[in-house]
Amino acid sequence: MEYVVTTSALTRKFGDFTAVNSLSINIRQGEIYGFLGPNGSGKSTTIRMLCGILEPTSGSGTVLGYDLARDHEKIKQRIGYMSQKFSLYEDLTVYENLNFYAGLYSIPRRERDLRIKEMIAMALLDGRESDLTANLGGGLKQRLALGCAIISRPAILFLDEPTSGVSPTSRRLFFKIIQSLASSGTTVMVTTHFMDEAERCHNIAFISEGALIANDTPENLKKTAVRGCMVEMEIPDAMNRIQFLESLPYVRDCSVHGVMVHTLLDDRRHIPELEKAAGVRAAEITPSLEDVFIALAKQKRRQVQQ
Repeated sequence: MEYVVTTSALTRKFGDFTAVNSLSINIRQGEIYGFLGPNGSGKSTTIRMLCGILEPTSGSGTVLGYDLARDHEKIKQRIGYMSQKFSLYEDLTVYENLNFYAGLYSIPRRERDLRIKEMIAMALLDGRESDLTANLGGGLKQRLALGCAIISRPAILFLDEPTSGVSPTSRRLFFKIIQSLASSGTTVMVTTHFMDEAERCHNIAFISEGALIANDTPENLKKTAVRGCMVEMEIPDAMNRIQFLESLPYVRDCSVHGVMVHTLLDDRRHIPELEKAAGVRAAEITPSLEDVFIALAKQKRRQVQQ
């Protein structure tokens, strides 16, 4: 099977509100597929449809060859799912949580202990088996939740904002585990708003207001999604200078990144003019994924307003 997830014009409405609007994507086996977009853009609704939790209003899709509309119970049995809320039982121990999920997935008792040991080793929880889950730190809870999600060895894993609320160190460690799973053949679809995580995905889909606005590899998006010349400048009081910079006829967009301002020009020939107007040096840079996302979101808003 070339694609383990396919959707065609997948749509979900809640009354008059369209949460997901005619979404068409394809995900290959063993791929880490990043799903990016602002809050309320339709990411979680899409994941819930793909997991068989929500029925589509219209359109179609398959997961592991099973139809989203007809086979949602079969889909649920064959996937792993982890949300940002971690779905753990705080009053159970590490071992008891894993044992509960092993029973939920009907893992035979003779295999259960081996699987639980595998998950404890994967989550770096050796020696913590008897600890109450409520007493674990955020990063440990996160890895335990992942262990619960993959104890059935699913072919595909859906992760909905799994790294929210944990430290950068825990996020990096978690993503290393995800990369290891993908390299062994597990397909991973992950929603995230962290651009460093998006960089590590094989493919990325940007979604805005329920609609797909870009879908490609991180490298291709950085090369092709932003047209023009991107420069970086260090400007004091940047927020108050943005309106002036955007009023310049050769400036397409500006965005603030800490103490730096990223400015998109029509052409690199305008760099000297910009430097003169801004009174600071401008260095040409390759757009980051954050630049790509900001540019695409602004494009989408302009199209809606027209």
